[in-house]
Amino acid sequence: MILDSRTMFHGKSHGHSVRHLIGIGLLSMVAASGVAATLCVNPAGKFGCKSSISAAVAAASPGDTIQVAQGTYKEQVVITKSLSLVAQNGWQQPTIDATGLSNGIFVNGMSAAPNAGVADVLISGLKIRNANFEGILVVNATDVTIVGNDVVDNNKSLDIADSECPGMPAFETNEGDDCGEGIHLMAVDHSSVVRNESEHNSGGILITDETGPNHDNLISGNSVHDNPFDCGITIASHGPATTVIPTATISFGVTRITVAHNDVERNGFQVPGAGAGVGIFAPFPGTTAAQNVVIDNYLHNNGLPGVTMHNHAAAPAPAPPVNMNDNVIVDNRISGNGEDTLDAATSGPTGINLFSMAPVTGTVISQNVFDDETIDVAFNAPRGQINLHLNDFETTGIGVDNIGTGSVNATDNWWNCPTGPGGKRCATVVGPGVVFTPWLTSPFDNDHHGH
Repeated sequence: MILDSRTMFHGKSHGHSVRHLIGIGLLSMVAASGVAATLCVNPAGKFGCKSSISAAVAAASPGDTIQVAQGTYKEQVVITKSLSLVAQNGWQQPTIDATGLSNGIFVNGMSAAPNAGVADVLISGLKIRNANFEGILVVNATDVTIVGNDVVDNNKSLDIADSECPGMPAFETNEGDDCGEGIHLMAVDHSSVVRNESEHNSGGILITDETGPNHDNLISGNSVHDNPFDCGITIASHGPATTVIPTATISFGVTRITVAHNDVERNGFQVPGAGAGVGIFAPFPGTTAAQNVVIDNYLHNNGLPGVTMHNHAAAPAPAPPVNMNDNVIVDNRISGNGEDTLDAATSGPTGINLFSMAPVTGTVISQNVFDDETIDVAFNAPRGQINLHLNDFETTGIGVDNIGTGSVNATDNWWNCPTGPGGKRCATVVGPGVVFTPWLTSPFDNDHHGH
């Protein structure tokens, strides 16, 4: 599926009518092909319909569509074939209540690991809540569309005091402190998560690589808010799931993920350092989180910096290298976020923090608007360079804080006054290796992206 991200509406969840129009439109395209059957579900099992979604999934052939009527369905839905699962037109969303169960919806393609084992799945217009782990979990799949759903109050098994998630499946690594979050894509490619609302889970949307490479996915137009214990949107390279892949395999990487036009607010606030607006993580040798794009998002009042990028271990030979290179952060509005903590600590509330114990190259930070931050951009790496151009630093604090020994090319930015860094009411530069001349003498973006 190819989507022009600029055509996606930027904003919060826009109600049931939009979700049902999305579902009906996609359903009409399927029906027009003349090859797919339509099954129906309602709680009473009337009119030839199934009384549970799982029963309809079991009865469906690949390519079929399942329409779900209003009501509450107390079940976990497991999908292992191509199908469309959509809400029937109506005012109230159908609800999957997964109380006491692992997931609300599990798209399971692991039977063909490490290659995608299921493809062409649509999930639209549902409310998914109360699962022990993820509301929606997709593993080893391609061309999955998750659109117009509400994913709320999942991750019920999380024991945040001990950073554990009892009963978590063995193929999910590095997730003891979040239970997989609201929506989780693992080893997924060419898929879209669009116009969903993810709230009051431990974290919002998670993209990882435990069972295979994760690449070429779009996360767009979602409202991700009030998830207290982790990031709003996380792009993370994790350790391999040796229960389902060969033990010799290191990690596959998370690459070419586009995070566009999302509202990401008040995530990771429950405990200090719990989570960022958008997190990009390649934490240890052999991990890759590279070539990802974070564009035109509103990142506001999150517990860690608005965009937080971490690597916590260098990779001296013969250890496999870390790759956290060539990420692009462009055209975002970033304000009111928290400071970073522990080894990646910053000295105050921070817009973007890139911390790495390994060299970092190719990072581009451009056309962003920062306000209500003590530090707009912090960089801490032993070598490498980040490139900052055409940003608006709307603060009298620190525009750029270079904490490490890498370098920063910070020419052609607005420093909150026409006289440049250090002038009256201007943002400042802290640390060595920062080039900031010439600078802009007026803001690059007076409209603040229309937020």
